[in-house]
Amino acid sequence: MVIQKLLFGSIPLLFGAAALAAHAAAPRRPNIILILADDLGYSDLGCFGSEIDTPNLDRLAQNGLRMTQFYTTPRCCPTRASLLTGLYSHQAGIGNMMEDQGIPGYRGELAENALTMGEELRLAGYRTSAVGKWHVAHIYFDGKKQLNHESDVPFWDNKKNWPLQRGFDRYYGTIHGVNCYYDPFSLTDGNTPVTTAPARDFYYTDALSDRAVAEIDHFTSADAGSGDAKPFFLYLAYTAPHWPLQAPEADIAKYRKRYLEGWDKIRAARYQRQIDLGVIDKNHPLSPRDPRVTVWQNVRDKEWEANRMATYAAMIGRMDKGIGRVYERLREKGIADNTLIIFLSDNGACDERVHPAWYDVPDRTRDGRPVKTGNNDHSVMAGPVDVWQSYGPPWANVSDTPFLLYKHFTHEGGIATPLIAHWPAGIANPGTMTNRVGHIIDIMATFVDVAVATHPAAREGRAIQPLEGTSLLPVFAGKTDGAERPTPLFWEHEGNRAVRLGKWKLVARNKQPWELHDVEADRTEQKNLVSDHPQKVRELSALYDAWAARCGVVGRDMLPKPRPVQPAAKTAAEVASGGSCERANLDSAAAADTR
Repeated sequence: MVIQKLLFGSIPLLFGAAALAAHAAAPRRPNIILILADDLGYSDLGCFGSEIDTPNLDRLAQNGLRMTQFYTTPRCCPTRASLLTGLYSHQAGIGNMMEDQGIPGYRGELAENALTMGEELRLAGYRTSAVGKWHVAHIYFDGKKQLNHESDVPFWDNKKNWPLQRGFDRYYGTIHGVNCYYDPFSLTDGNTPVTTAPARDFYYTDALSDRAVAEIDHFTSADAGSGDAKPFFLYLAYTAPHWPLQAPEADIAKYRKRYLEGWDKIRAARYQRQIDLGVIDKNHPLSPRDPRVTVWQNVRDKEWEANRMATYAAMIGRMDKGIGRVYERLREKGIADNTLIIFLSDNGACDERVHPAWYDVPDRTRDGRPVKTGNNDHSVMAGPVDVWQSYGPPWANVSDTPFLLYKHFTHEGGIATPLIAHWPAGIANPGTMTNRVGHIIDIMATFVDVAVATHPAAREGRAIQPLEGTSLLPVFAGKTDGAERPTPLFWEHEGNRAVRLGKWKLVARNKQPWELHDVEADRTEQKNLVSDHPQKVRELSALYDAWAARCGVVGRDMLPKPRPVQPAAKTAAEVASGGSCERANLDSAAAADTR
């Protein structure tokens, strides 16, 4: 390929450890940083139409490549399963969520016959680190006692699918998917949960950014000390801006007045900016306001509503600031040009309304204060540690401008993500956009390509599933803009399902009939063409049925009930350390970063 020639000159593209050793003097393969946001909507970045200040991500886009038709799955952990393995989520073992439902596609943890990015790239000679939300392993809850810091019963049944056991040399983050930003549940350093209380100024997004910078320092220090020039892979998975809406007061205050304009004006302004930027075709109409959402002028408590979105924006801004620090450290180390950075979200915006009865929402803080939960008490403002709110359908409708629906669903609002790729040494036309269709399964194939690796058919005596995706290197080289993807793409989650082939997308909600959309002419899915093209419906539905059978998809109503999991016994080291050693190590690493 063009980019491979650029990186490796006339050296043949040989594979395996022997070939890599033989060509040790060749230009270095790129470092790789994969940054994943959580529940970020399609229009939530400045470079995709937002009014939220995201100067660092915007700068990466201005000097990199934006993909305007990139897709994920409709939910957090299925996307992570696909992202980490290059497979559809059912093939990777997580077709639904984290419960073990006793059948291959729904075990609630990563399949043994799938390799993770960490495993794949470590085999190719990369050093590997994961920082942030993991969410692809079982969790055991002792009621809400662990969430409330009232129980030290392990929150895991096993650690076989924790990062260090799935290809990562180093790890710091949360194993579970939902957490307080000031005192996160399931915080883990390496293999050991951190049980000590965090510092008073702890904020999880900042802690992840601190650790990511420290990991870059670690990798480059290893190079300087030993002459080891092996590239590194850093997987940085933020929880921002997933609920609960929590952020420092100064960051929230910056946005409160801005969102008093209301969701109608903000959404219309985003849509116009998307057209002006070229993110959306001017012929694609803005989808109607969600019917559950009232007209802004009729909203009674505008300050309360504006505060919710202001907190959400503050969470994104804090993440953007951390990403800027990560990039600045790359630049300081002189490795920014040959580091491939990919940023995306795990699914569309989230319209969920937090409820106190949910299994992973705490009742109280570590110091005993009751947690005020839900979106109905307007005397409680989002932001502090003892408040758990979400921003609900009104602002999620803004985040997913111009699309329909949200996380959970396979309409565009649930699966379309902003994607930014930055790689000065490998992107041919920086500052441009591409409408080439991509999917979360493509990321692993891309990394295998840039690492000059070979995906194995077997490992340690077990067969390994082949990758499902397609490398994005030709897209980076600017060779396929506008070209149709030759193979179909598929989605299923909670009975919501879809297939896309070329300009056609067949999509349905759970227990609802298929809709057919020409997404080339109607990206916002306003015109259902089922009655106009019955043969296309039959063709695509047959493709979907064959894929579902091949990948182990089971109808929502036919899934077995989840199996109960039992907590693991703590090891002697875990009992002895209580996590204090790991906390000390984190603090010292963060302290090394003086900026």
